[in-house]
Amino acid sequence: MAMATASVTLRPHILSSISGNCCYIQSTLPLHRFFRYNPGRKPFSLQPSRSYTTSLLFNKRNIEELQNGTRKRLKPGKLSPRRLVPDHILKPPYVGSKKPPGIASGPEVHDEKGIEYMRASGRLAAQVLQYAGTLVKPGVTTDEIDQQVHQMIIDNGAYPSPLGYGGFPKSVCTSVNECICHGIPDSRELEDGDIINIDVTVYLNGYHGDTSATYFCGDVDDKAKNLVKVTKESLDKAISLCAPGVEYNKIGKVINAHADKHGYGVVQSFVGHGVGRLFHSDPVILHYRNNERGHMILNQTFTIEPMLTMGSIHPIIWDDDWTVVTQDGSLSAQFEHTLLITENGVEILTQC
Repeated sequence: MAMATASVTLRPHILSSISGNCCYIQSTLPLHRFFRYNPGRKPFSLQPSRSYTTSLLFNKRNIEELQNGTRKRLKPGKLSPRRLVPDHILKPPYVGSKKPPGIASGPEVHDEKGIEYMRASGRLAAQVLQYAGTLVKPGVTTDEIDQQVHQMIIDNGAYPSPLGYGGFPKSVCTSVNECICHGIPDSRELEDGDIINIDVTVYLNGYHGDTSATYFCGDVDDKAKNLVKVTKESLDKAISLCAPGVEYNKIGKVINAHADKHGYGVVQSFVGHGVGRLFHSDPVILHYRNNERGHMILNQTFTIEPMLTMGSIHPIIWDDDWTVVTQDGSLSAQFEHTLLITENGVEILTQC
């Protein structure tokens, strides 16, 4: 906790001179918190399956159980009040709307000006994520991480994309241990041996940059370290094959193959996505083996964000309608980058 307080004076200040306008397309289909892919249908199904509903009961009965006799299952902490964003900062169209954002059809393809906007938002997202990773220490709360991330983003004239997105109450997602994704920062203190995924998205000059990484808190055991290592390798392998004309389904094949090699599961219910002027749009990027059609386009931007687990790949969701955890309490790790398809292959926009 002392680290979080002291770090206020260390926060980098990266101002962008780029300005621009946002173009937003809203469909009639709402984008629910729980992305679930159904082949042959609209990529995001809004209705949880029967097994998913049953899993809710499983979670409530077992949330206090110990895993392997050493680690307690996660449970919700207390939330702090919603943080404010100065009026002069450009906000995404979904902020303040009573309707969840729509899913945009069609890829995010950019002209030269748009590419520069994407590079700026991606660069800032990467710098914020790198800074957030330095805050990960035993005793620090995930809410303190959210506070620092929020402040750094607005200090740089950007908006924290998750804040107010479909009702999400915080500025970053912090997913600890068995949390697959969409963890809400709260009063829980990080513990020695935890792993935590921090998912940062910034909205700068009308464009979103989206990235995440999984960090170690204190002394992490070798099994958890290996899961994180293999998850990062699976992302790197997927990125390496990206280029104009490459089929999207090659991404899932290479990720699934690498996970299989090491005995890990690949979460299928959450996907990568187009990103740019919109937070989420086509294409849907599946991280497991599939035969879906579609290929990469020059000057297109999208994310790849594999989630690997040590056990069950089946997600269950808490009563907050956001926090998604593994059904059996097994650890989950994730890494994500925003990518630009170029003539020479691919450019990672979210790296420092």
